Amino acid sequence: MSTTEPTAPAPLIGIPVRLSDADAPGADQRVLEANRVFDDVVALIRAAGAEPVLLRPSSDGSPPDERLAGCRGFVVPGGGDVDPALYGADPRHPALYDVNPAQDRLDTAVIRYALENRLPLLGICRGMQLLNVLRGGTLHLDLPRTSVAHDPKNGEEWTVHEVALSAGSAVARVFGRDRIPVSSGHHQAVDRVGDGLRVSARADDGCVEAVESSAGPESPHAGAWTLGVQWHPEASVPSPELRLPLFRALLEQVRPETQAGVRS
Repeated sequence: MSTTEPTAPAPLIGIPVRLSDADAPGADQRVLEANRVFDDVVALIRAAGAEPVLLRPSSDGSPPDERLAGCRGFVVPGGGDVDPALYGADPRHPALYDVNPAQDRLDTAVIRYALENRLPLLGICRGMQLLNVLRGGTLHLDLPRTSVAHDPKNGEEWTVHEVALSAGSAVARVFGRDRIPVSSGHHQAVDRVGDGLRVSARADDGCVEAVESSAGPESPHAGAWTLGVQWHPEASVPSPELRLPLFRALLEQVRPETQAGVRS
């Protein structure tokens, strides 16, 4: 009589939901786009072999502790602008859109939990920017025009450009090359890099395109695999084969012995 080993449950990856209402009067079109690509991120977490846990705020604005505790890694996706007050910048800048304090509180709680518990974290666009701010860094409130288009115009969903990946970095190991084409849709970017982070990818105009943990084991910022990318890996352009590697890399960091938890 043959027996088969039981299948291990898929690791649980937490992802904070998007809170802005795309149907609200006067809502920016970019809110609709962020809400739509959120679903693409959820689908890619599943495609990588994990089970997404949708993290919603409790009464104090942070996700319930029991749902955080069940997650073995986290993805913080894109969305509106981070509140400039969090990094000492002008909250009246005319280029700002969809500044949502409730979203900041939710995403902040998730990032802090991941860092404090040394769990793998992938930040995408806004997620990378908020990671940098929480580490004491700052953002460019509105990028100047350069030789690289970062923010799509004329109704296009994405703009495509290349980024250079730093040799030996975590992001270079994920893709196994030193340059990749990416889908971009942002008007802000990392300015001063936060403590315990290092730049590991740049666009050809110097714009920061990825940051990752630079902390050694004795540093107060030491932790698990922590990576933020400014581009949108969930986009189906320019190369479909570039969508999954970051999500698979996150899953490779999940410790098998800590995969039990709650489901969404």
